[in-house]
Amino acid sequence: MEFGLTEEQRDFVAFVRDWVDSEAPKSAALAWEKDESSFPEQLWNGMTKAGFHGIGLPEEHGGQGGDIVTQMLLARGLARSLAGLTWVWGITSFAGGKSVGIYGTEEQKKYYLPRICSGSDKWAIGFTEPGGGTDLLGAMKTRARKVDGGWVLNGQKTWSSMSHVADYILLLARTDDNVAKRTRGLTLFILPTASEGVQITEIPKLGMRSLGSCDVFLDDVFVPDANVLGEPGEAWYMLLPTLNNERVMLSAFCVGILDGVLEDALQYLHEREAFGGKIGRFQALQHHVANIAMWRDQAELMVFKAAWLQSTGQDAYAASNMAKIVASELAGQGADLGLQILGGMGYSAETNMQRYWRDVRLFRIGPITNEMARNTIAEGLGLPRSF
Repeated sequence: MEFGLTEEQRDFVAFVRDWVDSEAPKSAALAWEKDESSFPEQLWNGMTKAGFHGIGLPEEHGGQGGDIVTQMLLARGLARSLAGLTWVWGITSFAGGKSVGIYGTEEQKKYYLPRICSGSDKWAIGFTEPGGGTDLLGAMKTRARKVDGGWVLNGQKTWSSMSHVADYILLLARTDDNVAKRTRGLTLFILPTASEGVQITEIPKLGMRSLGSCDVFLDDVFVPDANVLGEPGEAWYMLLPTLNNERVMLSAFCVGILDGVLEDALQYLHEREAFGGKIGRFQALQHHVANIAMWRDQAELMVFKAAWLQSTGQDAYAASNMAKIVASELAGQGADLGLQILGGMGYSAETNMQRYWRDVRLFRIGPITNEMARNTIAEGLGLPRSF
């Protein structure tokens, strides 16, 4: 199996690296992340100017083209510096661009996709509910009732990142309780955040602070029929392939974080002096960076495989789950070793290593926990369903 990049892809990787070093260096990412109450509009606008919001979207709708492999390369390149702030690009790309691009009507594509590509609109995701977490189906209490010309929504969503600055939320609700399987009767809505009856409050959290993660309260919110995405009642089966895309991107974030961890660790080992010389001469620390490098390459191969399978139209469900688990856990281990290499400075809020460590911890939890992802892999190997 060949995972070598084409010349065009290599040029794109180089462009992203140059852009990150110039427009979104680690020093800027650290400053944006510290300002927890402010969304990094400068970063969003810079991504707009670079054309990143159009990556993976068709040129006829203002996009730059490119497949999941191109998106993966962008995700990795951004995360080397931005870590969890890479979601500033990724959430709208997934919730708006990917979902509308696959399941939207021609009218929806013509309206929403050019606005996403131009950076005019931001999107958020409204799937998770309080008390539910990964158990989207079992915890689903948000309901949408059919009325003339549209639907009325009531309920609550949580961990809806960027919804406080978003123009739209891709929102999942139950529209039919009289179904034989709970995977039926779910519908996706394009919810304007300015709608009457929508209330959004931010949630304080450990990492990805300036991104903003929120509770969304829905009180008799009207959504017109034109804002239903795909077929009513079939949302679950629409989500499965797009969630593969999200897992591949998240896994690429983790590889990018390992790139950043390794870069910072090596720089510190070359600069820091103790006991009469550079600390990079110590065998224990050399073993730490060797482990980080090996973990980075292991994760890279699994992410490339999942992206390649998806880009060639093959079944990527198991591969994307495996990549998500391995990449997120190895990135966590790598960031932890990075803290150890930096010693006391690793614990300082003035360094980026602690930011990598905090941000990557979330990736083991979402969009599904690694424990649940392992269950789905085991089920695919013929073991009985455990949930």
